[in-house]
Amino acid sequence: RTIIMNQNIFNQCLCIVSGLACFSVNTVKQKYDIFEYLVGGGEGSLDRLLPSINTSLSPRKRTTSQCKSEPPLLRTSKRTIYTAGRPPWYNEHGTQSKEAFVIGLCGGSASGKTTVARKIIEALDVPWVVLLSMDSFYKVLTAEQQLQAANNDYNFDHPDAFDFSLLVHTLRKLKQGKSVKIPVYDFTTHGRQKEWKTVYGASVIIFEGIMLFADKELLKLLDMKIFVDTDSDIRLVRRLRRDITERGRDIEGVIKQYNKFVKPAFEQYIEPTMRLADIVVPRGGGNMVAIDLIVQHVHSQAALASAHQAQPLPQTLSVLESTPQVRGMHTIIRNKETSRDEFIFYSKRLMRLLIERALSFLPSQVHIVQTPQGEDYEGRTFHGKRITGVSILRAGETMEPALRAVCKDVRIGKILIQTNQDTGEPELHYLRLPKDISEDHVILTDCTVSTGAAAMMAIRVLLYHDAQEDKILLVSLLMAEMGVHSVAYAFPQVKIITTAVDKKVNDLFHIIPGIGNFGDRYFGTDAPPDWSDDDMDEPSC
Repeated sequence: RTIIMNQNIFNQCLCIVSGLACFSVNTVKQKYDIFEYLVGGGEGSLDRLLPSINTSLSPRKRTTSQCKSEPPLLRTSKRTIYTAGRPPWYNEHGTQSKEAFVIGLCGGSASGKTTVARKIIEALDVPWVVLLSMDSFYKVLTAEQQLQAANNDYNFDHPDAFDFSLLVHTLRKLKQGKSVKIPVYDFTTHGRQKEWKTVYGASVIIFEGIMLFADKELLKLLDMKIFVDTDSDIRLVRRLRRDITERGRDIEGVIKQYNKFVKPAFEQYIEPTMRLADIVVPRGGGNMVAIDLIVQHVHSQAALASAHQAQPLPQTLSVLESTPQVRGMHTIIRNKETSRDEFIFYSKRLMRLLIERALSFLPSQVHIVQTPQGEDYEGRTFHGKRITGVSILRAGETMEPALRAVCKDVRIGKILIQTNQDTGEPELHYLRLPKDISEDHVILTDCTVSTGAAAMMAIRVLLYHDAQEDKILLVSLLMAEMGVHSVAYAFPQVKIITTAVDKKVNDLFHIIPGIGNFGDRYFGTDAPPDWSDDDMDEPSC
């Protein structure tokens, strides 16, 4: 009696789950289990009716569309996969040798496309992957359409609901390794948010959506087409759970939308496109045989390169000579018992030495001056247009005083890269660069570099603003070998200067033996429990 609050809704639920979707409901007890789940959000009863689901994967939680890379540093048992993005496939000359390999994932609503995408990312032996959702490209609704959407009378499952022109334009640019801005769609307000997300190129792009095979121009951009085929009753229950618990919809509205739009659209527009797929994946993310075949095909077609983690340190790296003075200062700042005042003092001393070392790599030319005694002196002077310093906030900003102290007219820019804690995406939150850096020698500063993810994203931003790769110097107090290799692999012409390189990075991406969280020790703030030297929530890398 407590459960049956609305007899009409109850009957509609049972009609859907036991009739239209061909759900195998054999007893009255099973019917009440399903309805109790839908109304109360409980999962105990539903577990008996659905196939087992891998609980190690976090549930898909969102009320806005995500151009997602979940998480930005995906750690598997064998490797670390950087999902922050980079220019795809750089050869030994530092130029783009191939376009990104685009995998299209199509299937009905709640078929498990995102789960399949994550499984593919984990299995691929490539260091940079971008995961995009077609949900980001819904059209902007008119006032009349907004009203229809609020009453569940607008068809979001029709090809006309998507902005295919923007979608094709965006994917084409991203495939070429260019920066793109992705709209963020809010499912609660049925509109685009004001702020768009910036995404950069990658080795592999995985694009998922229900109408991904519905546009001829879009199909041409897909190097591999995959259809995720999941039983209709499973998709229905997943959609009910998602729309009720995550998008704030009521049961009656969800069922109305399913009957009127979702089910007919699948039969008319989505299911027929299965014939266009190169591979059909039954049962979604649990089908590891199909996923292994997909991974093998991607490797054979794209000749993907692995990260060069086991090789000797690159020639583009310059490490400050470990003199007794340098070694002594490292001893002080690495000591966890060192006071904040001493930590700041000796860090600044090291920064000054490091910046002086970095300036020695700038081009110079012979310059003759006359001394007060009237004699000529053959010296040298900077041979370039300008010097621009760019700090990766917040820790990189601590190196600005040392740079200003030795470069009188240096121009300063700032980049802020942070990880969205809800979506796991690295995001460019703030960018301020001087005008026209195309001819400048750019000194990019950060205090610690662990995996190199934020440093690589910052370099990509500089390149997109016309900085020249061979004129960029990455300057960091402490780096891990992993970060050195990653930056050198992605950007072989960037000069890397540091005071020390530590060999290891632990499971939490802390440099070992390391220096701790530099920003927190310098500014006197408390580190979060899951802080990383890569510190994209400090944020810097």
